[in-house]
Amino acid sequence: MAHFEVIATGLEFPEGGPIWLNDGSLLLVEIKRGTLTRVYKDGRLSVVAQLGGGPNSSAVGPDGNIYVTQNGGFMWSSIRTSSGVFNAPGSQAIDYKTGSIQKVEISSDLELVNSVSTLYTAGIDIAGNVVPLRGPNDLVFDSSGGFWFTDHGKVRERDRDVTGVFYAKIDGSFCKEVIFPLNSPNGIGLSPDGKVLYVAETPTGRIYKYQVKSPGVLESERGRLLYSAPEGYMFDSLAVDGEGNICVATLGKGSLGKGGISVIKADGSGLHSFLETKDFFTTNICFGGKELRDAYVTLSGSGKLVRTQWHCKGHRCNFEELLRPAMKSNL
Repeated sequence: MAHFEVIATGLEFPEGGPIWLNDGSLLLVEIKRGTLTRVYKDGRLSVVAQLGGGPNSSAVGPDGNIYVTQNGGFMWSSIRTSSGVFNAPGSQAIDYKTGSIQKVEISSDLELVNSVSTLYTAGIDIAGNVVPLRGPNDLVFDSSGGFWFTDHGKVRERDRDVTGVFYAKIDGSFCKEVIFPLNSPNGIGLSPDGKVLYVAETPTGRIYKYQVKSPGVLESERGRLLYSAPEGYMFDSLAVDGEGNICVATLGKGSLGKGGISVIKADGSGLHSFLETKDFFTTNICFGGKELRDAYVTLSGSGKLVRTQWHCKGHRCNFEELLRPAMKSNL
């Protein structure tokens, strides 16, 4: 069983990045609190930007700014179990207006946030129609500087959204739906060489792979099913390690344990391993540390950020090296 070291507690449903920084701190979003938050090595928390609604994930763009998938907010409930009280997201928030992509203009040392703005609230579908963004969830930048993102949609008392995957540019000029329909798409990532796009569906617990033809263009919008989770599990966000394994945050409880990281082989031959976290809402993962051998995992139900040693070198997303906070001896 993997050993997880607790880095920080008291987070309000933490999610992506996380983005590991060269001083050992990390950036992540807190969905329930509505913030972009910095977590220091000693566990201290510092709010970098107030985002409102429900910021779901974040990534560094080619301009060094932070881009955020904003789901617009949830209704929340507290679930009491033998392990404690867990926060759980539910239906669309009462004050929900729209989903969006937000831009946080920030200095490279993270000391100054210049502005928080809305980049997109809608995109163009395959037929050329304008479609509103309902609940953007996860995003990943390619090496050209554009980004792919999933729209998870929103759930209401009697209906739910049918959504897909978009590709967009950071100048606000282009946001197009490339894959439709999907069943509540969530995690998204690229192979280390950028030639394969991976997408996770939450309720089905499935991972699909798509061949990338060029920036924003796929060989086909019909992906190949790479892996289906065992009964009792659903998929959240994902990362790709240095061996090309798809490392998917896994929700639920079943034959493998309670919550964790499913490490899926890129060749489609199945599960490499499963790292149980014992948090039902295990939601995201990133790599950092020396030789990227540390894996950082968000345990959203219990509000923790934890770390474990990875079996191989990890992989960093494009442009994360542009954020270089000053090294401080007290961190």
